[in-house]
Amino acid sequence: MELSAQIEQHKKEIEAFTGENSEAAEAFRIKYLGTKGIVKNIMQEMKNVPNDKKKEAGQLLNSFKQFAEAKYETLKQLSVVSHQPSAKNIDYTLPGDDITIGTRHPLSIVRSQIISIFSRLGFILAEGPEIEDDWHNFTSMNMPENHPARDMQDTFYVQKNPDWLLRTHTSSVQARVMEKQKPPIRIICPGRVYRNETISARAHCFFHQVEGLYVAENVSFADLKQTLYFFVREMFGKDVKIRFRPSYFPFTEPSAEMDIDCLICHGKGCNVCKHTGWVEILGSGMVHPNTLKNFDIDPEIYTGFAFGMGIERICQLKYRVNDLRLYSQDDVRFLKQFAGVV
Repeated sequence: MELSAQIEQHKKEIEAFTGENSEAAEAFRIKYLGTKGIVKNIMQEMKNVPNDKKKEAGQLLNSFKQFAEAKYETLKQLSVVSHQPSAKNIDYTLPGDDITIGTRHPLSIVRSQIISIFSRLGFILAEGPEIEDDWHNFTSMNMPENHPARDMQDTFYVQKNPDWLLRTHTSSVQARVMEKQKPPIRIICPGRVYRNETISARAHCFFHQVEGLYVAENVSFADLKQTLYFFVREMFGKDVKIRFRPSYFPFTEPSAEMDIDCLICHGKGCNVCKHTGWVEILGSGMVHPNTLKNFDIDPEIYTGFAFGMGIERICQLKYRVNDLRLYSQDDVRFLKQFAGVV
């Protein structure tokens, strides 16, 4: 049979094909447009067409293919319409579907609360890049080459350039502000940071920090303590107990960690506070003179304090979250608990 005759015969079959459901449309697709379908097979007849007639045959075949594809689209539309309920069959007295109300992530809620508290004390929001260089992340912060934070097991370095890394703290934002701005400086630096740690209920390879910096004339440790007292009481309430413990950080001297009485067991002792009744919430201290000198800030004229806290830890105590992994698992059951929280 000639090619044109075959095509005319298949066109008649296609025109006669009926069906108003998805099964019929799929059956048509397989028979005519599938990898082993009629259109594919008839296209192969081009090799038997004489060269002087190939152009005419090609146009004929393309027209046939478009005809079959148009029929398939029509069948698909019919199957969609057939599944839609008619106006006569709709019960307008039935209640509508509930619309799920979105909510902010608990870490975003606590982050906003922290920023709001410190903004009332005059702290200005500052942000910086998450991929940082060695100078801003370590060296400028008075960290010697052999400091544990530089260990490859703690830090994610960029493979193509070992001088670049995923920042391990938001102190790098403080560095970028101090190199561009002269005192007085009063900033709050929230952001995501990265550590090469095993993921568990108490640790993660990424988490969120908020760090603060205040540099001006005559800034004292008493100013630091009063600032942090204000923060804790605004965040957790006026009845929370607070204590400072001496500590060590390479970019502050003297340094201290701040504890509050455990809000889970209220000081009686539990797994969260390791049965001490106290939970450490932040580190702080007076900015080391060497750190100021790195940014051409005269430590004889200016002093300052810095502090840093993990947002996950604050959120854990405020909302009784016992597993850090819940923050990043996108479990709707967990997130729904924070609907309506401001």
